[in-house]
Amino acid sequence: MPVAKSLSAAEIHSALDRLAHSIAERHGPPTKLVLLGIANGGITVARRLAARLGCRNVGILDISFHRDDIGRNPIPKEFVPTVIPLDINGATVVIVDDVLFSGRTVKAALDELFDHGRPQAVELAVLIDRGGRRLPVQPDHVGILLPTDETQTVVVTLDPAHPTNDGVRIESARASRR
Repeated sequence: MPVAKSLSAAEIHSALDRLAHSIAERHGPPTKLVLLGIANGGITVARRLAARLGCRNVGILDISFHRDDIGRNPIPKEFVPTVIPLDINGATVVIVDDVLFSGRTVKAALDELFDHGRPQAVELAVLIDRGGRRLPVQPDHVGILLPTDETQTVVVTLDPAHPTNDGVRIESARASRR
């Protein structure tokens, strides 16, 4: 199947700049801000945002044990444990992910986050919002709004070592399963 659409590295980097600007505009200096990337797609996004913001408090949220489909989708082999760089009680936490669709991943991330404490505020930053929500979840910060339907899959490739290789493809769900 042909690719329906793709985004270049330059478009992704502009989206990351928009995300960082949106967060900075709301919070100013990031001294009391914690960025937590959802494993696995949100980790690189969170690290890139942290670099743009000058934020040292960046970590990882593993949602494996909070997924509502764990019976159908066992814990992945590339398991990455939750790493929270400081006490989140009373902190402002920005949960970061690469793609937002149904909202189920965000719900699982909130469950994992609250297992570790009670932040003062929680916000959501996503590189790509593809619409299609099934839960009442809306991002606070969006890089790219890219409406898709259920027959499509958004594949984000962020190369930590070579950002010029970054890319996003929208393909049919059948083609992405190969």
